[in-house]
Amino acid sequence: MLDPFMRRLIDPPLKGMALIWPRRVSANQITIFGFVLGVGCFLAIATNNMMAALVLLGLNRFADGLDGAVARAQTPSELGAYLDIVSDFVLWGLLPIGFIILDSGNAIAAAVLLSSFSMSMTVFLAFAIMAEKRGLETDAQGRKSFFYVAGLAEGTETIAFFAIVLIWPGVFVPAAFIYAAIVYLSVIGRIASSYLVLKDLASDTKAD
Repeated sequence: MLDPFMRRLIDPPLKGMALIWPRRVSANQITIFGFVLGVGCFLAIATNNMMAALVLLGLNRFADGLDGAVARAQTPSELGAYLDIVSDFVLWGLLPIGFIILDSGNAIAAAVLLSSFSMSMTVFLAFAIMAEKRGLETDAQGRKSFFYVAGLAEGTETIAFFAIVLIWPGVFVPAAFIYAAIVYLSVIGRIASSYLVLKDLASDTKAD
């Protein structure tokens, strides 16, 4: 929901950095390094080093934004797009597990949260495949190598959620249930919007 607003804020400085970025450091290398930082965040959570986890998460998200800007300034590739989305989805799957390792009392809330994430990712990627077949494009969340269908819970909201529970880990259980509910609502909204778009496309095809 907040991603389009955030893109307008962060895209110009990232684009400026990408223009002066050394070409010997590729976008894919930035993606991989960012993912390593994300794994470090997971390990910091599991070992109760929340300040380190917060810093590593911030650096991971910075790398996630920079790699795309560098790719667009240099040479975008299907491999880069693949690495980018896989590293993001793996990270969001790892961090709740870190909270389970930290405290087994977080297990049920983390499981519900992971369930909502998996549903959101499935709906997101399933529509992206259909959109690719139809040649649909959007740049509402920035220029992507795949169709990005918007939702109530997106990257900005997910980062905010994890920042909150890293600063106040004691609120993980209620916060996880609340955010999972928001993600479930986002899933329902994405299914509904995807259904309408695909239904209209099917109608247009029959009309032709």
